[in-house]
Amino acid sequence: MSSPTLRALGLMSGTSVDGVDVALIETDGERVADFGPFLTVAYPDDVRRRIRAAFGRETADAVTADAGRAVTEAHVEAVRQWSAANGVDLASLDVVGFHGQTITHRPERRFTWQIGDGAVLARTIGVKVVSDLRSADVAAGGQGAPLVPVYHAALAHDLARPLAVVNIGGVANVTWIGADGTLLAFDTGPGNGPLDDWCARRAGQPFDRDGALAAAGKVDRARVERFGEHRYFGLKPPKSLDRGDFNDSWADGLSVADGAATLTRGTARAIALGARHFPAPVAQWVVAGGGARNPTLLEDIAAETRGRVLTADALGWDGDALEAQAFAFLAVRSLRGLPISFPGTTGAPRPLTGGRLDEP
Repeated sequence: MSSPTLRALGLMSGTSVDGVDVALIETDGERVADFGPFLTVAYPDDVRRRIRAAFGRETADAVTADAGRAVTEAHVEAVRQWSAANGVDLASLDVVGFHGQTITHRPERRFTWQIGDGAVLARTIGVKVVSDLRSADVAAGGQGAPLVPVYHAALAHDLARPLAVVNIGGVANVTWIGADGTLLAFDTGPGNGPLDDWCARRAGQPFDRDGALAAAGKVDRARVERFGEHRYFGLKPPKSLDRGDFNDSWADGLSVADGAATLTRGTARAIALGARHFPAPVAQWVVAGGGARNPTLLEDIAAETRGRVLTADALGWDGDALEAQAFAFLAVRSLRGLPISFPGTTGAPRPLTGGRLDEP
């Protein structure tokens, strides 16, 4: 007997702390039947500041409590804005997948923390909420990330494989999908994080819009070569990163534009080095996330991988919505007791389900 298709709303706030992505899909947790509307709601500066103040903490205190309230309230507001903008009655939803906001991720110590209160969210919006989707994996010895690969596989079901899907947020991660559907996934290294930090610190702007700053600069190739020798790139998967594990300091001393160009190339180099861990080579790379909007980065990835680079949007996927959609998909899998992490994606000892359900 086939499982019912559910209307699932996914909420994602990444390590870039730029806002809340809200996306609707219809799914049975195995295939996607339909895509609904998507909206990004930016965090106000005050909320961003309150969240950043909690980064790196491992015990609850007044700062983490304040950040948790800010995250929950911002997600409630984002859901309400999404509902109003798209004329969708929240009562028509079956479940919400709530990622929360990662403030600390230390899987080597079996610790990960996504702040935000799923119970409050469920009560406030009147829809059941699945949250805390990483903890069970980390507790079992997995990396707790990435969780999106099983959604990538659902989207890529009809595409030629092997295929690599790269999501570039603050950190970059890759999903290798084998010809038989086998999954391998891991964080490749820095994504937009160091470049965003560089732009904020040196250029007075939150990010490198359209890759223009990097395009105006010259890559310091000697620094990129040294960067490529970082021990992380030689570690075999499973492996994952905290947003702060790579920073922009290795570009210090360069001009603003040259630093941006060098950091951008470094992100591309890290992605290319990730291919050394693939069980079989890929001819096609699909890029999603904020990095897909940076043409300079896309050109660098093509140069470093010597492969064909497409954006998720070029395949008819919504690259901006993809991670939020994934957490809607994972929420449905959680409800059904299906695995959301696997030995090849997080290093879990066996396929594991996860998540905590809160009723309205």
